[in-house]
Amino acid sequence: MHNTIHSVFVATGCYIPTTQVTNHAFADHCFFDKDGALITQDKTTLVRKFQEITGIAERRYAKPAQKASELGFLAAHQALESSGIDPESLDYIIVAHNFGDVTHGSNRVDMVPSLASRIKARLQITNPDCVAYDMIFGCPGWVEGLIQADYYIRSGDARRCMVIGTETLSRIVDPHDRDSMLFSDGSGAVILEASDQGSGGILAHHTQTHAHEYVELLRMDHSFAPHAAGNGNLFMKMNGRKLYEFALNYVPLVIKTALQKAKTPLTDIRKVLIHQANEKMDVAILQRLFKLHGQTVPSADLMPMTISWLGNSSVATIPTLLDLIRKGELADHEIKPGDKVVIASVGAGMNINAIIYQF
Repeated sequence: MHNTIHSVFVATGCYIPTTQVTNHAFADHCFFDKDGALITQDKTTLVRKFQEITGIAERRYAKPAQKASELGFLAAHQALESSGIDPESLDYIIVAHNFGDVTHGSNRVDMVPSLASRIKARLQITNPDCVAYDMIFGCPGWVEGLIQADYYIRSGDARRCMVIGTETLSRIVDPHDRDSMLFSDGSGAVILEASDQGSGGILAHHTQTHAHEYVELLRMDHSFAPHAAGNGNLFMKMNGRKLYEFALNYVPLVIKTALQKAKTPLTDIRKVLIHQANEKMDVAILQRLFKLHGQTVPSADLMPMTISWLGNSSVATIPTLLDLIRKGELADHEIKPGDKVVIASVGAGMNINAIIYQF
């Protein structure tokens, strides 16, 4: 694009569910392995090892009456209210999720109408030129929504876009699978706007889809529990070890390409906002990124984390993290005007994306 239009963040919002679920809540669960064998390991030891690997001590679940579209609405409403932006001025509402609205007590997905249309209706937006649609792209869906919004804005098709990430993963995990302890619920929203002032905003981005060989690292499948495997319900499943290796091998390369596109050296980056999937994995990705550049990670403060108390809420992790930092609600972390940051994610597909952004 041969113009000076940039996509800048003008508002953020998030909704963090109020129901806190600690690791101790899983002490009475009966877990099975993928072959249907009961795991007899002491539950206290199992939970302790889980926390050591993932960094997760607790997570948040939506209230029974809440669905993903409501969580998304609450984050969107907060972004609009805090900024004073007129909802009718939005050109696009892009909502990233993976399972639509899932009713408490069920794991059946509901995606018709789209969550974006539901949220637009709840916001009482009457402007038909405000186009609302969903983004199904695994955990990187919210980041990919930003990338699409950037294309709309730089092409001149849009002036203002809202991108929302919302999920209730607690309702589509197998309670008999240890991986169920990873996942949580939440939502976050960002409003991007066209600007011709300065040189900030989205500087560059890069996306890849590694479907060949890796498409089933995250998938839907039957419960691990033999007594529940034949009831027709499907749950989110992942090959954790191979996913870890995949992320470590490919995510740093995608970030490196985005940095090259932005003509930005890694030493200029002040924060790395990465999908909060697994603390150990994210730390390893950061170390590998710096190794690619012949450097070592300068400070642990470079990569803020919320996974210890919010768990993995898929598309909601990064926008929630961003909102908390912008509003001074994440201890010891701030982003100053002029700071350049990396925003990156990896997930089902297998998809990876990265954005270089200057505040």
